[in-house]
Amino acid sequence: MTVPPVLPEERLAATLARLILDPSLPPVRHAAVGAASPIPAAACWLAAKQGHPIRLSLLHRRRGNPFTEGSRELFDLAGQGRIDLFFLGGGQIDGQANLNLIGTGDWPGTTVRFPGSFGSAYLYFMVPRTLLFREEHSPRVLVPRVEHVSAPGVSEPGVFRRGTAQALVTGRCVFRFDAARGRFALVSLHPGETVESVRAATGFDYDEPAQVPRTPDPTPEELALLRGPVAAELRETYPAFCARIFDRTPEGVPAA
Repeated sequence: MTVPPVLPEERLAATLARLILDPSLPPVRHAAVGAASPIPAAACWLAAKQGHPIRLSLLHRRRGNPFTEGSRELFDLAGQGRIDLFFLGGGQIDGQANLNLIGTGDWPGTTVRFPGSFGSAYLYFMVPRTLLFREEHSPRVLVPRVEHVSAPGVSEPGVFRRGTAQALVTGRCVFRFDAARGRFALVSLHPGETVESVRAATGFDYDEPAQVPRTPDPTPEELALLRGPVAAELRETYPAFCARIFDRTPEGVPAA
């Protein structure tokens, strides 16, 4: 039986799941995923289906989270240290892991409007581990300095915060973040990318080792979980995503 080829979205989900399960960091017991985040949600479900006791809260669906009063309870749990991992992106992300979810141009960012910062700054401070995720990897997203800081990547000494960014995963590569230095380092390249193509598409400076490995494809076991139990968990919340990614012919064409 022919197996459909690996899609970039499946590779990204497996990559995020491995970062979630990083053995050098405290285990994730409770992860929260915001609106319109099917790939981070798939990563959390993949980690859970591999036998890790991860509780996942999908914040924008009543049946997908345990909250009765919406985001207020999410913020309460984060303040109590009861959420271990969150995902954040940004209209702009810079080399110090600062995020801009406000917009570009003169304050309040009226040239181009982004979705809004909502609780990003609070969660960036209160949640021990944050994975930054943005599929688009271009100089307009990864900038030398964000135009407006809606959530800072690092803080001055004496400022209380539980955690910072762990990594930045994009459609081209994976960066790790060193909070002590306030700087990213390139750790892997997705298929088809080179150190030159990533450098050209990145507006901020970063560290680069002499040899940069390729981002691993999902294992057969990970693919089986993604296309089976994980897809079943995601289907109610992200039906269009599941139809595009998981409902395919063996040749990789979306099923009718």
